[in-house]
Amino acid sequence: MFNSDQRIMKSSDIPNHYPLYNRSGGVSRDMNSSCEYYKGLLEQTLGIPFTLGNTITVLKNGDRIFPAMINAISESKERVEFLTFVYWTGNIAHEFAKALADKAEEGIEVFVILDSFGAAKMPGELLKLMIEKGVQIEFFRPLTRWKFWKIDNRTHRKVLICDGEVAFTGGVGIASEWEGDASNEDEWRDTHFRIKGPAVFGLQAAFMENWIEAGRPLKFDHSIKAEANSDQNVAVQVIRTSASVRWSDIVMLYQVLILMARESIRITTAYFNPSPVIIDMLKEAAGRGVNIQIMMPGKITDQEIAKIAGERSFDVLLEAGIELLYYQKTMLHAKIITIDGILSCIGSANFNHRSMLKDDEINVVFLDEQVAGELNDHFLEDLEQCEKVEKGRWKKRSLLKKASEKATHLFNQQI
Repeated sequence: MFNSDQRIMKSSDIPNHYPLYNRSGGVSRDMNSSCEYYKGLLEQTLGIPFTLGNTITVLKNGDRIFPAMINAISESKERVEFLTFVYWTGNIAHEFAKALADKAEEGIEVFVILDSFGAAKMPGELLKLMIEKGVQIEFFRPLTRWKFWKIDNRTHRKVLICDGEVAFTGGVGIASEWEGDASNEDEWRDTHFRIKGPAVFGLQAAFMENWIEAGRPLKFDHSIKAEANSDQNVAVQVIRTSASVRWSDIVMLYQVLILMARESIRITTAYFNPSPVIIDMLKEAAGRGVNIQIMMPGKITDQEIAKIAGERSFDVLLEAGIELLYYQKTMLHAKIITIDGILSCIGSANFNHRSMLKDDEINVVFLDEQVAGELNDHFLEDLEQCEKVEKGRWKKRSLLKKASEKATHLFNQQI
């Protein structure tokens, strides 16, 4: 049973030496003071320091994401490291394979990790092309019958690192579904991020962790330099979680984010299935006046059972005054949380049991008003494509619908 967050964290858990926290409401709106508040609490609870001097570029949808990633690969001069859960079919699958193969043919080290479950549909000719050109490829936890205990725990991370200087992470897989600009039902809505600066090392560590588990030796590259950048200077915290244990830092991260919020929480997630404790924390936050909006896939979803499972919590959340939104234009696959218009949490983890318990994930926290503002602008744009779940109408849903929601508890650990 999922029991890693049995106790709800409350506002009284915040230590008294965080003077910016005002239990009667509000955090100092001075940007520097607010960032120090979030930074101190996250570092204390997660034990992972922020790095300074990072530059962040928000990339919305495939038309912006893939050209930036392909360009970074083509400009690499020493080393490319690529890790993904999904690698399927489509033009981008071929384009990505060719870009990686071309760099390997130039004599540059190219390392690739593909999840053996998520990349099962990958065309064989693409693997052959990369291997023949010198790309070093490993499959994470191959689906062998005698290692059945590992089959259910995957690497869900999406990371690209080029020369140790620039990295990409977020929600995007390599498949035709992510191509385009979310202009129709066949083009998924997603967000990815380009990161430069010292935070790149945290993403590289996530790659190396899976590389070592795949049986490859640890490789150091003393020539790489993730230098600080004074232009944007974003504070960044990188949190990686492992599928091999029954506790996840993602659980702690999400609890702390909800606890810290004083004004607003905006959650965008592809799969929404929170634990009872997280539900209680959201209720507690709403009760202290935090405006909470949760956006998730509506009529177009690739996992209907996950959608139904999340709906079990709707009665409680709606009663607490939390706004629930169904994105209707296409499949919504982004994973973004913004807090108080200052803090942003992005990465591969969804707001569900699987991300918190079963899979290797990578999440990144940004402390920057500009980045949070851009993501909130995207949220408002997506809001125009949403249908709000109305409390009155929801209570009148059919008995069959209610029964199907309850039945999903049998599969709760998988979704």
